[in-house]
Amino acid sequence: MESLYIKLREQAAVHGQEHVFRFWDRLDKTGRRRLLEDIGNVDFELLDRLVQTWVLTEPPEEHFRHIVPVPVIPPVEPGDTGAAAALKAGEQALRDGRVAIFMVAGGQGTRLGFDGPKGSYPIGPISGNSLFQYHAEKIRKLQELYQVTLPWYIMVSPSNHGATQKYFEDHDCWGLNRTDILFIEQRMVPCVDPDGKLILEAPGCLAASPNGHGGCIQALVEGGALEDAQRRGVDILSYYQVDNWAAKVADPYFIGYHCLRQASMSSKCHRRNDLREAVGVHCLCDGVYRVIEYSELDLYPQLLQVDPEGEPLFYAGNPAIHLLSVPFVRDLYAHFIQFPWHKAFKKIPYVDQEGCVYKPDTPNGYKFETFVFDALRFTAHAPVALEIRRSGEYTPIKQFEGVNSVMAARASMAEYWAAWFEAADYQVPRDTEGRCAVDLEVSPAFALNREEFLSKVKGKPFHLDSGIAIHADGSFTLGESTVSSCQR
Repeated sequence: MESLYIKLREQAAVHGQEHVFRFWDRLDKTGRRRLLEDIGNVDFELLDRLVQTWVLTEPPEEHFRHIVPVPVIPPVEPGDTGAAAALKAGEQALRDGRVAIFMVAGGQGTRLGFDGPKGSYPIGPISGNSLFQYHAEKIRKLQELYQVTLPWYIMVSPSNHGATQKYFEDHDCWGLNRTDILFIEQRMVPCVDPDGKLILEAPGCLAASPNGHGGCIQALVEGGALEDAQRRGVDILSYYQVDNWAAKVADPYFIGYHCLRQASMSSKCHRRNDLREAVGVHCLCDGVYRVIEYSELDLYPQLLQVDPEGEPLFYAGNPAIHLLSVPFVRDLYAHFIQFPWHKAFKKIPYVDQEGCVYKPDTPNGYKFETFVFDALRFTAHAPVALEIRRSGEYTPIKQFEGVNSVMAARASMAEYWAAWFEAADYQVPRDTEGRCAVDLEVSPAFALNREEFLSKVKGKPFHLDSGIAIHADGSFTLGESTVSSCQR
């Protein structure tokens, strides 16, 4: 440890960060080892660049001569013959084993009032099934449908890696083969104060935060996922975030459009609810595909324009659903030094000169992160932008109540599946405003789409007065009591 201490202390001093050792003499052996590990993980060259570019100076604002809406493929409707070629190409890519599932799941459930990885949150209002289980059951059904193995790459953070892996193993991966699931860990980036100095959150611990979902580029390569994909013959990664229970984890239409256009990266988009919805905006800036983050919209007033009906002129919001080609990811990794970074001024716990820990009431330091959608600007071919309906595709969960919440997601579940039950001639209880008045759930492993659902349940003696959850094996739960399996 002594030689490592000398080496890292000299390195920290060269970069003006030797203060991180000021409590060294107070630390026990475990604390010293932890501090050396933290400092050893710092990329000082990157840190110097971030501090110089984003903290000590302000980078010049980007100016574009022309910003126009991105060309969008309209939503695919059931029986859409115009999308037949895309469906055929996408299903063929799935059958040929060219697709892997890639889920970003580094968050904790803190804002949901939940102790554990966000993906283990019991989003099912009746079943209590977790977000992880919903996504796993979709993959199971797709594997059954296309008679193929879909590898599942999951990006976790250092704070939830162990808990996430254990959760999967405790649930036997919901019937998926454990050897087809790979957990990869994203990097952490240290936080700095307004003078560009590293912040200690404890005497023997650096304050750090995940490097953002753009860090998936590094994680895919360094975690072995890209090597695994190439060994399996996979060349398309279907990207989504764990908190969106409704995400179509491998949409054959989307994959088909991506293949037909030979795109290196493609994105789904949805119509923004309003000009200030907290989502990025897809657009073309001087001919280059960009997503402008919602926090930066005021820099580009044209993005806040409305059409004659009062709807956003730049309507294509970003639901964080993408397709990435494997060669494109490898090329991005080789040139990752060019990837854009973003800063955020945040409240970061710190220790004072005496070693006492403080939780500030106002922002006191900078966190740095990357966004995966910034990869779109590096695409050689015009990316696919496919518009989606929110229902059944995009209901993110950021908090327990309010916009993008657990309660909103459960309401969207009920409305989405209510249409299925009503198509099967069941009476769905509704309130005076026409909203579904009960909880409804359908396991994706039981039915992935309405057509399959109708073929399995029409005419079965379901009573929806208190809500219902249909499970993977066809059994169902009404209220608090479990009812025997329905015959498929």
